[in-house]
Amino acid sequence: MKMKHYLLPLLGIVLFWACKDGRAKATEAEGETHKDTNLSEPHWAYQGEMGPEHWAEIEKESDCDGLRQSPINIIDVDTEITTSLSPIEIYYATDVKIHDVTNNGHSIQYNFEKGDYIIIEGAKYVLRQIHFHEASEHTINGVRYPLEMHLVHFSEERKDFAVLAVMAIEGQSSAPFDFLEQYLPLKTGETKNIDANFDLNLNLPDNRSYYTYKGSLTTPPCSETVNWYVFKNPITVSLEQVKELQKLMPLNNYRNEQPLNGRKILSYSTD
Repeated sequence: MKMKHYLLPLLGIVLFWACKDGRAKATEAEGETHKDTNLSEPHWAYQGEMGPEHWAEIEKESDCDGLRQSPINIIDVDTEITTSLSPIEIYYATDVKIHDVTNNGHSIQYNFEKGDYIIIEGAKYVLRQIHFHEASEHTINGVRYPLEMHLVHFSEERKDFAVLAVMAIEGQSSAPFDFLEQYLPLKTGETKNIDANFDLNLNLPDNRSYYTYKGSLTTPPCSETVNWYVFKNPITVSLEQVKELQKLMPLNNYRNEQPLNGRKILSYSTD
C-alpha cells in the first residue's frame, strides 16, 4: 500500500512533464511552420529597404555577403590573356522547344525543354533558362549596357553553374527578340505556356570572344558556384524591344558591381 502511495505522485510528475514537453515541442513546430509560410516575411527587391545592400540581412542563409560575388566591372587592361582557354562549345539546336515564359517579379524568364547544352573544360552544362536585366549587371570598362541577357546552365556532374552573359545595345531590331516578346505582356507571377521551337543561336554574338571569372548568382541566395562567361561583343536590339521589357520588369533590375577581392578575370579572343 505504501508503495502505491509513492508511485501515484511519481506517475503524476512524469505525466506532467511529458505533457509540458509535448506542448513545448508542438508550439515550436507551429512556430516553425508559421515562419515558413508567413506571406508577410520580408522579400528581396532592387530598391529601398529590400534592395541589394540589405540582401545579406534579409536572406540570412545566403552567400550575399561573400567574397566571390557578382556582377563585377570588367576592366580590359586588368584582365589576364591566357592560352589555357578555349572556345565555348555551344550545342544549341535550331528547333529547341521553349516550354514557358514567366514574370517572377524580378525578371522575364524563358524556360526551355532539355536538349540545349554547352561544353566547358570537358564538362556538360545543360541550359535551364534565360532571363534579362535592364540595364546590364556587368559593366565593361565602366560602361553599363541597356540590356543584359543571362543564359543559365547547370552541370549535374560538377554541381555548379555556367552562365553566358550577352550584352545588348540599341540599334537594329532583333528578329529573335520579336519572337520572344510576342508572348508578352505578363503580369507579375503569371506564366504562359509557349511550346514552340526557337533557335537560341540567333541571340548570340557572331564573335564569341569572352571574359571569364569565378563568381555568384546575382540574385539571392547569391550562391558562389557560378562560372561566368561574359561575351565581349554585344548584340543589337531596337529601342522598342528594350522598352517592352522595361514595362514588365522592375526599374533597374540589376545589382551593382561587387569587389573582386583578388579574383582573376581571364580573357579569351577568337582573333
